[in-house]
Amino acid sequence: MRKKDILELKKRLKKDHCTFTKMCGCYVNGEKHTILKFRETFLNLDEDEYFKYLEIAKKVLSGTIGNNILELNFPTNEDLINERQVSLMQLKNSQLKDDALLDDFYELIINNYDYTGNFLILIFHDAYDVITKTKDNSKIDESEEVYEYVLCAICPVSLSGPGLRYFEEENKIKARIRDWVVDPPTNGFVFPAFIDRSSDVNSIMYYTKNAKDTHPELMENALGCYSRQTATVQKETFQSIIKDSFSTDENKADKTFMEIQENLNNMIDEYNSMYDDTDCEPISLTNKDIQNLLIESGVPEEIATKIEKSYVENFGDDLPLAENLIDPKALKANEQRKKEEHLLKQVEVLQTRLEQIKQESAVDDETQLPAETNDDNVILEENEDINLEEASKTDLEETLETSSNEVQDTNLEDNEVNPNYDVILQVKPEKIPQIKSQIIDGQKCIVIPINEDEQTTVNGLDDLI
Repeated sequence: MRKKDILELKKRLKKDHCTFTKMCGCYVNGEKHTILKFRETFLNLDEDEYFKYLEIAKKVLSGTIGNNILELNFPTNEDLINERQVSLMQLKNSQLKDDALLDDFYELIINNYDYTGNFLILIFHDAYDVITKTKDNSKIDESEEVYEYVLCAICPVSLSGPGLRYFEEENKIKARIRDWVVDPPTNGFVFPAFIDRSSDVNSIMYYTKNAKDTHPELMENALGCYSRQTATVQKETFQSIIKDSFSTDENKADKTFMEIQENLNNMIDEYNSMYDDTDCEPISLTNKDIQNLLIESGVPEEIATKIEKSYVENFGDDLPLAENLIDPKALKANEQRKKEEHLLKQVEVLQTRLEQIKQESAVDDETQLPAETNDDNVILEENEDINLEEASKTDLEETLETSSNEVQDTNLEDNEVNPNYDVILQVKPEKIPQIKSQIIDGQKCIVIPINEDEQTTVNGLDDLI
């Protein structure tokens, strides 16, 4: 199912392009009792109603594929007849003129829609003369086929909120009458599906407003299809599978999940780099892919086995697309974590090296020749060694300071300074233990010892202290 197929249908739902023939509806209350049934010739509707109903139909073709629009498939079994598929075909072929077929359809929705409250079932019939297109998308004035379909929208009907309004006849402000208002659809479908600019009677385009509340009972019981999870649900399920496998070790679970996310993202990038065609089929994450992913991420064998088993139990044959399992926030957090770890490691290495140089310098001081020696060459060599050591120490200290500042700056990137702070300090790491809080003349102060050879800057101004 492609986005451009859905857009092609949606673009036609305008005043001058819409070809809906009939529209039927059934209003149901919270006790699942039918209150009203109606049938309208769509083009004969009043203009206000026409556009309101048209907006409802458009919503069923809105959202993202994989999250709001799912491709549902009927079970393929040549020995069994899918009654739901047959009844939908009959409804479509009747062009919504058969009351018995409509009543059966309404009952099917009412009995299998898990919803508390009033709702309206709307169903539209359309016949779209699909115009031939050349490879460069130029239209040719001839038809490839007539795509005949029905579009169903299920809309909650809610009581408007209490309020005041102006009554012109009485010239008064009084409490307004609360009305039952038809809301935008929460679920719906198009049958047959429109795939590759053609009718696919073995598929349904299913719409859900809430990606976390898809009403699988409608997919399975009312429409007779296999239920599908949205990308949002798949991503959350995948994250739960990984993290639940580590029991109470949350830190280990989070770190492993971020590693898996990075490796999964790299796998997708490698696949995409192999194909220049933007319409290439996205990859599904098979059980074998999961095994390789866990090995590459360094997951222990015992936990990896648990994850693989849970993956099969949750997804079965309905394998999720790899891109649906990517969590951009986890990728960003992992990148930040690795950057900080790298910088901290650099600081540790430099600190160790600095300590070594100090120790070597101390040993050299103890073994220096007396100053009164007349061996000018020896004294010169010693002075050269001392200068080199001092230069090395200076370079290392500067690098250490730079690396420490980079770590601090890295942490500040994702944690902006609170604008309510009046005093913000940034000192070298070795000065931190010297900072004290002290009461001076009844005023709480921050005391930082400053040596004669140390320089300071406050708000960009040097040597104010």
